[in-house]
Order: sequence, then structure tokens, then C-alpha cells
Amino acid sequence: MDEFIGWLRDRPYYQGQIADHRTVPARNPEFADIDLEPRLQSALESRGIDRLYRHQAEAVDAVRDGKNVVLATQTASGKSLAYTVPAFERAMDHGGRTLYLGPQNALVADQAETLEELARDLGFGSRVSVAQYTGRLSQSEKRDVRDRAPTVLLSNPDMLHYALLPHSHRLWEWFFSSLETVVIDEVHGNRGVFGSHVALTLRRLNRICERFDADPQFVCCSATIGNPVEHAARITGQEESSFALVDEDTAATGEKHWVLWNPPEYESQGQKSGRRKSNHTETKSLFVDLVANDYQTLAFTRARQAAERYATDSSKELRRRGERDLARRVQAYQASLKHDTRRDIESRLHDGDLRGVWSTNALELGVDVGGLDAVILDGYPGTRMSAFQQAGRAGRGSDAALVVLVGGEDQLDQYLLRNPDELFEGNPEKAASDPENTELLPDHVASAAAENWLSVDDERVFGPPYPDIVSDLESSGRLDRRDTAQGTRWIHSGEGSPQHSMSLRTIERREIDLVVRDRNEVVASLSFSDALRDAHPGAVYHHQGQSYEVIDLDLERDTAELQATWADYYTRVLTDKDIVVNEDIFEKPLSARPDTAVRFADVTMTEQITGFERRDPKRGEAIGQEGLDLPETTLRTKALYFTVPGDVEREMREAAGDWGFNGGIHAAEHGMISLFPLTLLCDRADIGGLSTPYHDHTGQSTIFIYDGYPGGVGLTRGGYEQVETLMKRTARLIDDCDCADGCPACVQSPHCGNANEPLSKAPAVQLLDSLTDGSDS
Repeated sequence: MDEFIGWLRDRPYYQGQIADHRTVPARNPEFADIDLEPRLQSALESRGIDRLYRHQAEAVDAVRDGKNVVLATQTASGKSLAYTVPAFERAMDHGGRTLYLGPQNALVADQAETLEELARDLGFGSRVSVAQYTGRLSQSEKRDVRDRAPTVLLSNPDMLHYALLPHSHRLWEWFFSSLETVVIDEVHGNRGVFGSHVALTLRRLNRICERFDADPQFVCCSATIGNPVEHAARITGQEESSFALVDEDTAATGEKHWVLWNPPEYESQGQKSGRRKSNHTETKSLFVDLVANDYQTLAFTRARQAAERYATDSSKELRRRGERDLARRVQAYQASLKHDTRRDIESRLHDGDLRGVWSTNALELGVDVGGLDAVILDGYPGTRMSAFQQAGRAGRGSDAALVVLVGGEDQLDQYLLRNPDELFEGNPEKAASDPENTELLPDHVASAAAENWLSVDDERVFGPPYPDIVSDLESSGRLDRRDTAQGTRWIHSGEGSPQHSMSLRTIERREIDLVVRDRNEVVASLSFSDALRDAHPGAVYHHQGQSYEVIDLDLERDTAELQATWADYYTRVLTDKDIVVNEDIFEKPLSARPDTAVRFADVTMTEQITGFERRDPKRGEAIGQEGLDLPETTLRTKALYFTVPGDVEREMREAAGDWGFNGGIHAAEHGMISLFPLTLLCDRADIGGLSTPYHDHTGQSTIFIYDGYPGGVGLTRGGYEQVETLMKRTARLIDDCDCADGCPACVQSPHCGNANEPLSKAPAVQLLDSLTDGSDS
């Protein structure tokens, strides 16, 4: 592998791009003895598993002892055995049932296939039967599953919400009354809005199990995150103290070479510009070279269209080199492919027939594709957790493997390429969700009432907002109150199914259909707020490789009309924002400035899109601007905020003037938002901000950072807890960048509603240093 990296340095496109190269040493396996049911032990031995890794055995023992379990280890560490062994044991012994919930149907199908084969090998009379229950099944196939009454049922949170819980008494009593184990696979993926929805769905599951006198244990499988027990407890509704944590990976791994690859920086008039050559172009060059040198390679990129386009480009380049056989053995993998196509790619990748694949994060999950020679990350995937999950796809047993992270030009990528120890030695990010989100609770409480009557005691399930939620639902006619000998009860009184009136994937209900004018075809739907931003008149909208211009946005009919365009520019909206503080919830002084507090608050953000810019994609410059007349939107959410001390503001204005001061607080806001994903599992687009030289609530210059979702999903609460570290890192990010006036690598944001004006780097560093002790975290 060292020879290959040396060869890369000799390539004609190499211009010093290797920013860091380090080797993670191989690790020998650690095993532990554990008694298994003889038939199960024999079935596992036939698959080459004659002993369990120590972490597998510890997890199995904890489940046997009656504990909930979080197993947080790396990709390909054999986490599935931690729940398979107890699930099969309980089924064989007394018919105890297991519910497995996976995040994607592809993973559910992969697990089902593995478990079905293992169940068949147990022989006749084992009582272990396995079945999938997903939306892909026909009604007759679903009925067949229920008639077979399997002991291991594999599904997903959406089907639990839409199909199992609503019919728990009529169709699923046999299952819930004997449910003993609930497996939440990839529990780290249950975060943000989706995680908050899943947490509330699992609270409804807990109520139904209690109704049938069942008390299942939870086994949660996770990647390495900073708060595995806290997160699992929040998602499942169980006490933290009930969980055993198993997080020491004892599986064998080969030597892994990590290369951090920074694309060349462009110069502007002899100065560094902060703009860099495309990470996609660099990744394609590396991918083709690796495949051509007989390294089976997987490249992760963010977008579905990108995966398809780059796989095609790579095949063309291999053909140009005369490698026609290899060109035919490169494919793209992404979630919108048909099920059979995905399974074929997974199988061919596992068997080695495919030599190169471009994938979205759909292959980051636990689908078994074997071990690969090399993985390329086309841009930092947003979190260390994802980076190491994706990197975990490289490595076959004790063989050496290569991982190349090709950095993009934005803040987070460049920060990590300049500070690689943060990537390799930094603390794992924390997952955030909020099951007490008052925007989500009403629909889940109404759903719970439709599944089984509510009582006053259900506050222990749904938390402190519950009494007010029930009162509001009763007032609006969605709940009927019944006074019984056992106390007050509420039942669902509305028409239809409350479960089917909401999606676990969103909060907003109102959607805008995007219609192509010349064929009157709906090609996509956007939430109302996303449509105002992305489908306003004049917007350029990309879909399935085609660019469209939005001709009309009709908010009475909730449609946007599109027509195909060859426009060689992109559009970005301009906005006005205002924030009102409804209630301060917490506050704490800054260590270096006890006179200055950081507060966590309930806020209402009002935003109006006032116009949009047309921008040149090559130079990143505005080439035109146009006004818009669109309605205001409001977002009630959670935020952290802090003020600029008077003495610091005077010093900043003296040094940089009013423009520099305003640019400084604006740059500090952008920089802090860009580094949120270093401590929390989120995308910077999940966070919004506002910096203002005067705010009515504080009477001072103030910086707000808010959750971009109604009610908040725990992101800024996590940021509030880590705010001083966030400030220090942001100061270092901005100060270390060698651009002159601010660039995408430090303070510019693609989401800024003020066209990234004004921005000023030096005052931002001055502010952040003054609020902390000015040293590195």
C-alpha cells in the first residue's frame, strides 16, 4: 500500500494534494466462550463461526440477564449476532417473539435473508420462523405473513407506525402479547425530525405492549457516537440505567491506510482565493486509477445523480484507456434503484465481480458487501460517524486497505484537512432528537388514543407537555373525553386514521407539486417552505439530470409550473429575517466572560424571501438579481443566543468600523453553524442563524443560532451545552484560512439569505477570542 501511495505522488495530476497520511494498525480478534443451544451452535459453525467475539458474547449475556443493550461498534463487527442469538433462543425455548426495525428496506431484506437461512439450518421443529413485513409486500403477502405468525418479524419504523400499531388489537394481538425483544438497528440514524417521530412511535409501542402484558427488552445497534446510551434511552422511552453499553470492538481488522487529499487551490491575482479544484474531479481520477490497478474500490458521494454521472464518467475513462472489461464492471448504487437491481449489485460486489462502485450513503449501512480494497470519500460526509462507517467498508480480514478522504472547499472539510487530529482523535458526535417536540406530539397522542384509550397516567409516556396536548385535542374535537369508574379516559373521535395523516419523515403538512408545463406531469413535491426557497418564479430547479426554470408558483392551487432550460447559472434566494424570544429556558455565563451569558430559548423566527440572485457556477459570482413578492413564513423553534459585550463591540468598531463590526458578527455566526456537525450528528442546513447589531429583547448586538425545524429537535440544545468549544474551534477555523476576504472554506455559506454580505474575518476572530480564553479547545 505504501508503494501505491508513492505511485500516486508520481501521477501527472498530483500537485501536493496529500495533506496527511497515517496508518491505523491491524488488530487481532478477542474471543469469549459462551454456551449456545446445540442446534444454533451447529448452524453457526457451518458458517465458519465457531466462537463469538468478546463484544458479541457480552451483549448476548446482557440480554440474557434481562437488560436493554446498546452495542456501539464499527461496521462489519458482527453486531447482528448480538440480537440473533437471544432472538433464536427465545423462539426455540418457548416461542418468544422478536421485532427487528431497520432504517431501510434494503437492510431489512439483507437481514431477513441471513436469518431465514440460519433458521432453515436449525432443522424441523425449532419454532424459529422469519418474515419481512414492509410496504413492498402486496396485501395478500402481508396476510400470509400474519397467518404464518413468525417468531422473528423484520420491518421498519414506518410500517410499525402505519400498519402494526393501528391494527394491534384486530390483527396483531398474537404478536404483541408474546413480544420479548425489540431490535433497533442503526439507531444512530434515528435523529432529528425522523428520530423524534421514531421515539414517539416507540412510546406508542410501549403502551400497546403494556396493554398486552408484554415487557420487551430493547437491543440497539449503533455506530460509534458520543452518547449511545442517552440516545438509545431517548429513542426507546426506557430509563438510561436499564441499558448495558458494549462499545469495545474486538473483531479482527487489517491495517488501514488513511490519506487526506486536498484538491489544489486556485489563485486570484497572485493570492490564495480559498476556492479549490472540484473534489469530484479529483475523486474520479483516483477511482479510475485504483480500479485500473486492480483495487476493488467503492466511492461514496452525496447525491444520487452524482453517483450515476460519475460511474458513467469513470467507465468512459476506463474505455479510453483500453480497459473495456473493467469499464463494464463499474456501476452506481443508490436508494432509488429497484430492489432486484440493488440486490444484484450487492451480490456482485460481495463476490468481486464488480470492481468499482459509486454509491450514495445507501451502502454505508450494514448491507453485507464483503470487504473492499479501497474506499474513497468524495467530500467529507458531514460527520466522523459517517466517515468511519463508510471507511469500514474497506478491509478484508487481515488484509491492508486504503481509505482516501477527498476534501471539498467548504468550512468543515477544510477545517478537518488542516486539523486531521480532530478527525482521528476527536470525540464522536452526539445524536439529537426531541420526543417532547410540541409540533409532533399532537398527532402521536391522537394516534395513541386510536390504538388504545388514553388516561392521565400517560403523561409518564409522553412527558410534561401531555396534559396541555390532550386539552387542545379535546377542544378541537379530535379526542372524546369519557369519565369511567377507573378514571378519566380519552378516545380518538376524528374521522379516518390519525396515523395515515402524518409522515415520520417530515413535520410540515402543506406540499407544493412541481408540474412540467408541456406534459402536465408532476415530477416532485416540496414542503411549502422549501418550495418558496427552491421553486419560486425564476428559480432553476434540477431533477433527474434535467434543469428546469420555474415559470409560475400558484399558492392557491399549491403548484409550481416548470419548463426545461439550458440555463448555465444557478439561483439563490435573498431573505429578511427577524427573531422574537418567547421564553428564556436556560442560561449560563461564559467562563472567560462571566458578565456575558449564553441562553437557550423558545423563539419565533419570521422570514420573508425578498428576491433571488443568478450566480455563475464556475466563478461563484452573482450575475443578476431580481425581486420577489412571496408570503412570510414563521418558525417556532429553539435557539441559543449570546450578546456582544459593550467593551468588545467598541474595540471591534474602532478597529474595523461599522461595516467590519457587522461583518464580524455575521462571519462568527456562519462559522459556528458550519462546525455544528463536529459535535452533533446533523447537516449545517439543519441549523439557521441571525446576527444583528441591535435586538429588542437584549438591547445589544446579538447572535442567534436556531434549529431549522418546528419545535426544535435538540440540535441547538446540544450546541448550547458545547458552545465554548464551538466558539474556540470557529475562531481557529477563520484565523487559519489564508484567504483575504472570506471564502467557502471559512465564512461564506451557501444558505446565506444576505448573499454573504457583509463578512469580515478579523473582527469575527476578535469577538470569539474575547468570549473565550483565546486558546485552542
